[in-house]
Amino acid sequence: MVRGEDGGIGGGLRRVCALALTALLGSALLVVAGPGVGGAQAASLCAGHKVHTLTFATGSTVVYRNRDYLCAVTLAKRPGRRQVMSVSIQARGSRAVVDSGSFTHHAGPVTVHAGHRCVRLKGRVGSKSVSSGWILC
Repeated sequence: MVRGEDGGIGGGLRRVCALALTALLGSALLVVAGPGVGGAQAASLCAGHKVHTLTFATGSTVVYRNRDYLCAVTLAKRPGRRQVMSVSIQARGSRAVVDSGSFTHHAGPVTVHAGHRCVRLKGRVGSKSVSSGWILC
């Protein structure tokens, strides 16, 4: 056990308490923010770091890279009500991986092994959509 200058338990206990309090406050902020936080929601659905975002009138399609894998998710601009949504990602030379249906917040995630190949993305929320062409080559 480490004792401080005053003979009591040193700064280690104070540091542990401070870290615990920081973690508790961070968790509370996530609960307060809720599902309406699009970027945080996409990050929790896909592993890796964000590499591209396609925005359109009713939402956005976000792509994350984790080593040789790409993960995509389409997020509704106004989540909550059920609407038609889809997300598609295709590595050049492979078939597209698609998730489509009637969702309230997002379509996906969908993941492909891309390596160093170009990919094509598509996203739809309601009647509006976006398509990227070949990107991330």
